This record gives sequence, C-alpha cells and structure tokens, in this order.
Amino acid sequence: MDPWTEAMRRGDFGSAWAISDHVLHERIGRGDICTHLPRHEQFVWNGEPLTGRRIFVRCYHGLGDTLQFVRLLAHPRLRAAEITLWVQPALIKLLQTVHGVDRILPLHEGNPGLDYDVDIEIMELPHALRLAVDELPGPMPYIYVPASAIRAAASRRRRIGVCWSAGEWDPKRSLSTAELRYWGKLSDIRWFSLQFPPATCSLPAAPIASLDIAEMAARMQLLDLIITVDTMTAHLAGALGLPVWLLLPHDADWRWMLGRDDTPWYPTMRLFRQPMAGDWSTVIEQVHDELAHRVH
Repeated sequence: MDPWTEAMRRGDFGSAWAISDHVLHERIGRGDICTHLPRHEQFVWNGEPLTGRRIFVRCYHGLGDTLQFVRLLAHPRLRAAEITLWVQPALIKLLQTVHGVDRILPLHEGNPGLDYDVDIEIMELPHALRLAVDELPGPMPYIYVPASAIRAAASRRRRIGVCWSAGEWDPKRSLSTAELRYWGKLSDIRWFSLQFPPATCSLPAAPIASLDIAEMAARMQLLDLIITVDTMTAHLAGALGLPVWLLLPHDADWRWMLGRDDTPWYPTMRLFRQPMAGDWSTVIEQVHDELAHRVH
C-alpha cells in the first residue's frame, strides 16, 4: 500500500496532503502533462490559490465521487469569486440544490469553452482546502430533493432499498443476486431495487431506480433503510442524510478508512466489512441478523 493511501485510511489527512504537495511540486518541476491519460486519471490543479478566483471545477471521476466531494464547494475556506461546476449530465438536475455553485454545465469531451481563472478536478479539492478529518461531515444533508417530488405511501412493512452491484469495473465490490436470497426469508419487509441502471433481483424487489437520479433520490426518501455496496447509491443516500448500510469488500477504498463501522463522511451510514477477501456470506448473515432483530 502506498504511503498516501495508508495515511488516508488511518484518517491522517495532514500527512496525505504533505505527500500530495511533494507530488505536485515534482510534477510541476518536470513539466508533466496528462492529456494522453484517460480522463479519470488526469490531474488538473497546478497549486494556484483558489481564494477570490473564478474556479472551474471538473468532475472527471465517477458519479459517486462527484456526490461525495460536491459538499466542498460550500467550504468556508474556498471563498471563490465564482464557481462553475462541469458535471456529469445525469447529475445536473439533482445538484441544482447544492450550496456554493454559481453555474452548472454538462460535462462533455473536448474544451469547455469557458473563461475562468483556475481549474481543479473535484477530487483535488480536499488537498487544495487542506481538509481535516474533524471537519467532516459539514452541514448535512447537503443535497436536497424538492418536497413536491416526494409522494409517501402508507405501509406497516419496513421499506428497504437494496443495491448489489457496483458495475463491471471493480467486481470485488459487488454481490451476486443469488446471495441476496437469504434476506428474502425475512417477513415484514417490502424490498425495493435501487440498482442503477435498473436490473432484475433475486429478492421480490420492486424497481425504484430510473434513469433520472433526482427522481431516484426522491423515492429513496420514502424508504426506512438503504442497503448498498460501494457505488453511487451509497454516496447519494449519505448526501441526502438517509439511513444507509454500506457493504464493503475486505480491501475497501481509502475513503472508508480501516477498522471502523462508521464513517466521518456520512453520519447516517453504517459499515459492514468482509472479514476476509471474497467473504460476502459473513456480511450477508450479519445484515440478516440485524434486520431480523429490527423487524421483530
């Protein structure tokens, strides 16, 4: 494991930013360019000050990454003159309620065709702001869905949404639908599929997701609990301040740190970790027992 990841996993953000500073200064000294790299591997920020500037924020990573770090656009140390967010089109409608953004434009290939003073990739903001772990989570929730979009439905059964696949790019984060059948034995639960894009499920789960993430967010607020693997759905639930159980592989991403069943990023989130690589059965049983206790 590299030193930066080790520092972030133990919550030592200061040491991680010192490493990032060293990498940034070396890169600038060599005159490195990155336009030949895949977009999500490209660095953007060159270390310039952000205060009082017109900042162009690029969202080159995944939807979940954008949802996690968009909170920093309202950080009191940013103090920008203007912030333009160049964001994945699927998130534009949802992010209209985020504080600190002056303008939202759809991300596309090529040049943005916009005047600005300094640009930065959204995942570079924690480094630029020298974010400290004790500053998290900040104001919650930081993404809102208009109340007019929410339609409640009365039910005595607990309403639980589930998302089991993080996509093909990182299979170790995903469950198989067969593994979910164990939860189907529980009574008094009405299941809803939060898989995005929609997919079939081995549970008797009604689909709740759609191609409109803002609509999905509104419907998620009708649920009593969200259970999800490490994907966009987890960050959306956390940003909305909803109760969410996150199921993690043994070698989880740095942002979830080590040895914790909570996370400073999202106060309404609980973490369930594999005890060893590939051991989803233990996680499934633990969640089953917790659910059985709660619904009876």
